Amino acid sequence: MERVAPARLAEPWDNVGLLLGDREAPCGRVLVAVDWTAEVLEEALALRADAGVAYHPPIFDPVKRLDAADPRERVLLGAAQAGVALLSPHTALDAVKGGVNDWLAEGIAGGAGELARAAGFEPLRPAEGLPDGERFKLVAFVPPEASARVRDALDEAGAGRIGNYDRCTTRSEVTGTFRGGEGASPTVGRRGRTEEVREERIETVVSRARLAWAIAAMRAVHPYEEPAFEVHALAARPSLDEGAGRLLVLRRPATLRDIAARLRRHLGTARIDLVAAPGGDRRRHERIALCPGAGAGFLADARARGATLLVTGEARHHEHLAARAAGVSMLLPGHTWTERGYMPVLARLLAEAIPGVSFTTSKADVPPVSAVGGRPVGARAARPRAPRR
Repeated sequence: MERVAPARLAEPWDNVGLLLGDREAPCGRVLVAVDWTAEVLEEALALRADAGVAYHPPIFDPVKRLDAADPRERVLLGAAQAGVALLSPHTALDAVKGGVNDWLAEGIAGGAGELARAAGFEPLRPAEGLPDGERFKLVAFVPPEASARVRDALDEAGAGRIGNYDRCTTRSEVTGTFRGGEGASPTVGRRGRTEEVREERIETVVSRARLAWAIAAMRAVHPYEEPAFEVHALAARPSLDEGAGRLLVLRRPATLRDIAARLRRHLGTARIDLVAAPGGDRRRHERIALCPGAGAGFLADARARGATLLVTGEARHHEHLAARAAGVSMLLPGHTWTERGYMPVLARLLAEAIPGVSFTTSKADVPPVSAVGGRPVGARAARPRAPRR
């Protein structure tokens, strides 16, 4: 799951990863679903599944007890009693490159090819992160004759790791000045006199866990009585490929009618609700913001980025009004439909990541909303296509 949907990409409020189960337990069969319901539990038991991957976290709010009298707790208790582990990728799967955001964008653009030819495509809120080994920069000032000794010590302490490389440092020549006070024993010069010496500035990166060790190692081999050094916390790096939501800039602007038709084909749903901003139903939309599920909270981001359309699963009445007032139209296919078609893709990606394990997309996991007097909305779902990765 970390390879397909890294937990670092999940929203802070989310609950992703292994929610129930033993990491060391054997696993041969896995059932993939949007929601972990009583029907999906029965399907998992019939399949003799060892684990269930539920896109929406089946444990979200704090749980104080598991009582079979409560329907939501009963499906958790049933999984635990049967030894079925539960995992959830949720917003991490949305944010990753090739994830649910990108899959939804393909539907808006009219296919993977059109998305590849888009004039622009990037996260609405870019993910930010740093590799663990690059949390801090350690800078040491060393006389040239001790440079190699200090660099070796830093390497042995675990500093200087960048990706598949180690012993990563930068050196530059600098001039240092100092004056030793009473009681000092300077390595160079005499106390009470200002000295000017040639030094090397050695810079390297280090993890939080190894920072104290790196400083201690540098001190241990440094010839100065009082080594001069600096520690800088490094800022996280924004991504152009990963993050919450997406901003899609179409090369050929399209009307709401055209975009809705594309979405119906891509998502396999017959109904898409429209919130039309004044004039929005007559214009061609070029800059489109999108987020699967309940993404009306991205309205301010959409407006700030110049989007005239926000595509998301659902929004509340007052969010409809806010969008109209902001001049941003909304297309709302339904919460589950902006996510459901990606589940077979998720099953395939996991199967590719773990050969020998069987991943099955649930048949019992059905949309909770149906049309009155008719079949469930979108019952004839189109076969989903894998997004670009």
